[in-house]
Amino acid sequence: MLSIGEMARRSGVKVPTIRYYEQMGLLEEPGRTEGNQRRYGAAELERLVFIRHARDLGIAIEAIRELIALSADPDRPCAEADRIAADHLGQVRDKIARLRRLEAELERIASCSAATVGECYVLRALGEHELCAGEH
Repeated sequence: MLSIGEMARRSGVKVPTIRYYEQMGLLEEPGRTEGNQRRYGAAELERLVFIRHARDLGIAIEAIRELIALSADPDRPCAEADRIAADHLGQVRDKIARLRRLEAELERIASCSAATVGECYVLRALGEHELCAGEH
């Protein structure tokens, strides 16, 4: 059996985050010792590593909850898990597109060659959104 500190060390997840995942229902409430210390087994560590990896990929807590529920029934078709992953991929691609627009706009306004702050295009562009080349 593992303490919460050992779970944190082995998984790379901080102790407060482990408690948060318990509160959110992603991890089962652990058994406790007579001294009221949490004790976890290998299954809880495996689940925590799963959650951490999903969070590292940016998957939302609610989607992780769905994936955990799906994993409880290994004979189910994986179409729902595929849908969750595809939805997240679409969100990531949208974010990348927004970041590319942001990069282009910052690159454009950062090419200011004014000699003084009073003539600085960067400051004017930040103060006057209509000077932007497009939506970002």
